[in-house]
Amino acid sequence: MKITLEAWAEDDHWLLLRTNEPAMTAHLGGPETEAKLRDRQSRYLALSAREPAAGRMFRVVADGESVGSIGFWERTWKDEEVYETGWGILPEHQGRGVAAAAARILVAHAAEHGTRRHLHAFPPLDHGASNAVCRKAGFVLLGEVPFEYPPGHWETSNDWRTVLR
Repeated sequence: MKITLEAWAEDDHWLLLRTNEPAMTAHLGGPETEAKLRDRQSRYLALSAREPAAGRMFRVVADGESVGSIGFWERTWKDEEVYETGWGILPEHQGRGVAAAAARILVAHAAEHGTRRHLHAFPPLDHGASNAVCRKAGFVLLGEVPFEYPPGHWETSNDWRTVLR
């Protein structure tokens, strides 16, 4: 299977709708409203229009078919300027290694184009699949941390990190 990442585009809003389904948002606080999805689409486009060092959102493509999204963005974590990453692979394409392959490609992209030393992922403790993606993509588990996502929703997550430079 050939996995590629393509920059987020104006006509990718349909993918936000798919990744907003209850099965895809169970570990993210549930589905967002259409207004929030429009705002997310605008943020994804703005991020992808900036210099690559600021981050980037991508559509994950497997054998020519769009199957999910992945991206990285700037944040401050424990007084360090880092990147954070997150992804969502459509249910019918899960369990085939797509997310881990996409994460490895993303790490290489962030290392080549980014300016931050570290890339973190913060999957909830009970999200076995996302924690497995981090492990398979070469991230190192730093431990459990309180993490807020979405805003106002705190839970215990794992802090996974990889070194970019």
